[in-house]
Amino acid sequence: MFRFSILVSSLWLSVVSLAYGADSIGFREVDLYVGSARPLHAALWYPSPDPAATATVGESPAFLGVAAVTNAATSDKARPLVVLSHGYGGSWRNLSWLAGRLVKQGYVVAAPDHPGTTTFNRDAEQAAMLWERPRDLSRVIDALVADPTLGGQIDETRIAAIGHSLGGWTVSALAGATFDRERFRVDCETNSSPRACSLSAELGLGRAEVQGDLGDRRLDAFVSLDLGLARGFSPESLARLHARSLVIGAGTDLGDMPAALESGYLAEHLSEDTSTYVEIPDAMHFSFMQLCKPGAEALIDEETPGDGVVCRDGGRRGRDEIHQEIAFLVIGFLAEAVPARP
Repeated sequence: MFRFSILVSSLWLSVVSLAYGADSIGFREVDLYVGSARPLHAALWYPSPDPAATATVGESPAFLGVAAVTNAATSDKARPLVVLSHGYGGSWRNLSWLAGRLVKQGYVVAAPDHPGTTTFNRDAEQAAMLWERPRDLSRVIDALVADPTLGGQIDETRIAAIGHSLGGWTVSALAGATFDRERFRVDCETNSSPRACSLSAELGLGRAEVQGDLGDRRLDAFVSLDLGLARGFSPESLARLHARSLVIGAGTDLGDMPAALESGYLAEHLSEDTSTYVEIPDAMHFSFMQLCKPGAEALIDEETPGDGVVCRDGGRRGRDEIHQEIAFLVIGFLAEAVPARP
């Protein structure tokens, strides 16, 4: 498997610098009803010529948001699309920091809230249909391709997906990775990945539907950010994925989801010709989420004891510095795999 050092070339660096600097970051929230009785709420970021004043979107008492022009006009240029998938119990806000940077490179970005596993919908019945998560992303792609008034015209030949945690599983399945229930069951008997295995019943991992083909052939590339449940994917299905991939693992383990057994497993079985694996030593699992405000850890712990861990990182660097490294890796990868300019 080729490493990041080979990918960091003068070509990569020159391409990354070609951002659509004159464009504003447009933003809107939409409700989508496409090809399913499962409605989706999604956030969209897109390049916009609109010079209107920006507002902060996606902010909360604990987390910082992103400056954008709300309900801005869309661009008339065909752009590549990146769909984002949040982690278990998360929301579109979690990767909003990355969405803004991708728009500045020329990408349209869309992030749905996955029903049942989002902050805003913890319905147990929907949570136990994990196979619907990749289909959510396919439905978002369908909606944006069909309606250019949402985020602008989409170039269907340039589509990528990025997911964190359970979202990493989601984008891997969207790329064509196949879940093997029996393999996952046997692996859980060794207790090699306790956090992932503890979610088995809640996510419906014993149901036949999770083993279906959830792939979308339109996907050209995907990025996995410290994913979970990787060990349920069959090695054979990972080896034959056609989409290029970047797998990033968190080098500092929280204690129940080590990168070697999750991101490392995925990277081990993906094709060496199309995949790249990077482990960030001082990143923890939640380092991929948005920036925490000062005092956020205590604020979160006061409301939900123990959950303040989402604001912790694994070394001396702050989360903003870790984000800069992640963004460099992701933007550089996409610049080659799904370039913002054809």
